[in-house]
Amino acid sequence: MKVISTYKSARISPLKARDVAREIQGLPVSQALNILNFTPRKAAMLVSKTLKAAAANAENNHDLDPHGMVVEEATVTPGPSFKRFKPRARGSASAIKRRTSHIRIVLAPNEDEG
Repeated sequence: MKVISTYKSARISPLKARDVAREIQGLPVSQALNILNFTPRKAAMLVSKTLKAAAANAENNHDLDPHGMVVEEATVTPGPSFKRFKPRARGSASAIKRRTSHIRIVLAPNEDEG
C-alpha cells in the first residue's frame, strides 16, 4: 500500500527544493532522514517535515512499519506565486514573483524485505 504526504504552498522556489527531493528518491525512510538531517539547506528541512508526516501516516492510518518503507517518489511542483512590486529609478517599478512549492512524497513497502 502506498502512503502519500503533501506539503502545500511551501515558501521556497521549486527549483531549489527539487535538488533536495531528488537525493532521497529510492532510499529507505531512515536513510533518507539521515541524509536530510545533514543537508544544510532550507529545502532539506521542508522535505524532512513532509517525509516525517508520510511516515506518521503509514504508522497511524495504515498500521504499517515506517522503517520498512522506501521513498518511491519525491516530487516538487510549483505552487501559487506571490506577486510584488519593487520601486525602481525614475518612478517605474519592477515585478517580483515570490515562488511557492507543493512537496509530495510517496512511500511504498520495501520489496527486498518481503
